[in-house]
Amino acid sequence: MTALRPEHDGGSGGFEDAVRRLDDPLNDPLPGQHPSPWFRPSGAQEQQQAAPVPEPRVEPEPEWYDPEGYAQDWYGNAQRQTDPLQAAQQHTAPTPTPTPAPAPVREPVQEPVRDSVQEPAPEPAYEQPEPGPVLDDETVALRTADTRRIVETPPAVGGRAARRKAAKKGGARGGRHSAAAADTDGATEADGKPLTRVEARAAARAAKPGAGVIASRAVGEIFISIGVLMLLFVTYQLWWSNIRAHDIAGSARHSLEDDWANGKRKPGAFEPGQGFAILYIPKLDVVVPIAEGISKPQVLDKGMVGHYDKDSIPTAMPSAKQGNFAVAGHRNTHGEPFRFINRLQPGDPIVVETQDTYYVYKMASILPQTPPSNTAVLNPIPAGSGFTKPGRYITLTTCTPEFTSTYRMIVWGKMVEERPRSKGKPDALVE
Repeated sequence: MTALRPEHDGGSGGFEDAVRRLDDPLNDPLPGQHPSPWFRPSGAQEQQQAAPVPEPRVEPEPEWYDPEGYAQDWYGNAQRQTDPLQAAQQHTAPTPTPTPAPAPVREPVQEPVRDSVQEPAPEPAYEQPEPGPVLDDETVALRTADTRRIVETPPAVGGRAARRKAAKKGGARGGRHSAAAADTDGATEADGKPLTRVEARAAARAAKPGAGVIASRAVGEIFISIGVLMLLFVTYQLWWSNIRAHDIAGSARHSLEDDWANGKRKPGAFEPGQGFAILYIPKLDVVVPIAEGISKPQVLDKGMVGHYDKDSIPTAMPSAKQGNFAVAGHRNTHGEPFRFINRLQPGDPIVVETQDTYYVYKMASILPQTPPSNTAVLNPIPAGSGFTKPGRYITLTTCTPEFTSTYRMIVWGKMVEERPRSKGKPDALVE
């Protein structure tokens, strides 16, 4: 179909009037926009006759506007439309218009040949999408990690029995049966074929740990428990026992001093475990009470120093005019009062305080190691001490090497001063 031209329609005025009568005021272009391709303002007739009007450029419509939308039904079937110019020309008769004034002669301009207006091709049929879940902002925001999971059931492979098992695992019965089926029936061979029931049970039994594995685990747990217990025991021996012994020894010392201040005790025989004196070793910063006996639970483990009494090996008291005053104490743990007696040098003071008197000794000699059976070191004239005649001596005994009780270490001292408490402390404690 060929577009109508002013020189072929028998009068341009009638065609323009027909087009103007088709204009709708609601479709008039807004100020500043390009006019419609079919709209021609008044007074353009003279310009049209004066010079050929080039074909107007049609602006592309926005994406949201479909010029063919009004011609489509609900399911997208496009209806065939005709050219609006043709329709206007067919239904409107040409009307005579006054002859315009002659236009100035210009060089003829060859008008481009217009192609026939092609009818718009029908759009493809609209395919209705499959209904799916409505995804709005509120629904997406309320989703959780569990609801986002899409469980896809794999296609069943095999015969009818395999498909039945797959349907059970897909949620037909669900619950405990599905879990069991997943454990036993979910096993497949390397080629992807499902295992038989017997093969699945055999595979499940093979996956279970054997007796050897269970036994090794039990042994490992036992060893771990023993290791934890040993660690706790070592912590108690090396740390907590010292704290506890220091507290007990300190309480015993303060109690003994209070009794002396109140005059409750007099020199004489003492019961096992009863404190009667205080030992000072200024060089080692040792201040520890002395109790009767060398019992570990009653004396030594409480952080005190024990006097060898009649129940063990009888030795003299500090107040005796002649004899060997022998005491024992721990070198490690439980207060460890004799931990560093190996550092004593000849001439270092060792002081014993009783209710009435200070007894001051000077360190004389040391025996680094001797067996526990060597009791001669506790004699009135100690063997190996270097003393050759009777006197007033002190003997300190402890275990060696450290943290063992295989041997004994012996330190001897000789009394050099006896000072009543009424005269004040001796120089060894004042310095």
